[in-house]
Amino acid sequence: MIEDMLELGDFLEQGVRDVEAAVREAAALDIMPRFRQLGADEVAEKSGPHDLVTVADREAEERLTASLTSLLPGSVVVGEEAVAADPDSYGALRGAAPVWIIDPIDGTRQFVHGDPGFCTLVALAVRGEVLASWTYAPALDEMAVAVRGRGATLNGAPLRTRAPGAGRPLEVAMSHPDFTTDEQKRALLPLRTEDVSPRPCGSAGLEYLAIARGELDSTAFSWELAWDHAAGILLVTEAGGAHRTLTGEPFRIVGGNALPFATARDETTAARVAGLLASAA
Repeated sequence: MIEDMLELGDFLEQGVRDVEAAVREAAALDIMPRFRQLGADEVAEKSGPHDLVTVADREAEERLTASLTSLLPGSVVVGEEAVAADPDSYGALRGAAPVWIIDPIDGTRQFVHGDPGFCTLVALAVRGEVLASWTYAPALDEMAVAVRGRGATLNGAPLRTRAPGAGRPLEVAMSHPDFTTDEQKRALLPLRTEDVSPRPCGSAGLEYLAIARGELDSTAFSWELAWDHAAGILLVTEAGGAHRTLTGEPFRIVGGNALPFATARDETTAARVAGLLASAA
């Protein structure tokens, strides 16, 4: 195990920019040529009318799967679209091999509607620990990178969270009602209190980026799919933030978390939001 970690450390010394280039390539070749150009036959529903997939999602994930596993031989992929086709492939998160966690288009609904608020998310994890992440918003040309223990950057500039503004409610982006059950909606009700200003989330990856750059106080999510959270949680953590589940423990990408969970710009805010959520449990 120690030898494996040393090899991954060597890879991260050399490969961060190679991964960034692979993400940019997938966006340039598979995503952006279809932005605001999608045909009706290039969009399909998965589990319902709000859960969309496009030809761009599938082709970008296929390209990233090939390029990333080539960069790191012996690695495997847990991708949103591949798991939709083979749910058992999600179990690779618990295996010994390094795992690339891919969401080719986080915010597919926004992408379909011509809204620039979408991004590509990639994270590298081993044995449940996220080592690095890449968040790329191609329509905005924003690339955020985080490496465990080495900080976070946005377009090469250091990212740091900021303290909540004094005298104003905490702004919390929470699970969108279109993607939540009645039970999950009830679990989020404690956020509707005097000193909190909740709103529905957009792209999860971009909400995490908003925390990391000091524009949002917290998120509260009621689902735990790794491709939505792995990249962003590392980004926020490396920028100075924190994350907590209902039991006060950190969020685990392998699952089994007490939900909903909070990610925030600092420990105090994370504890505050998680505590409110726990009051409904």
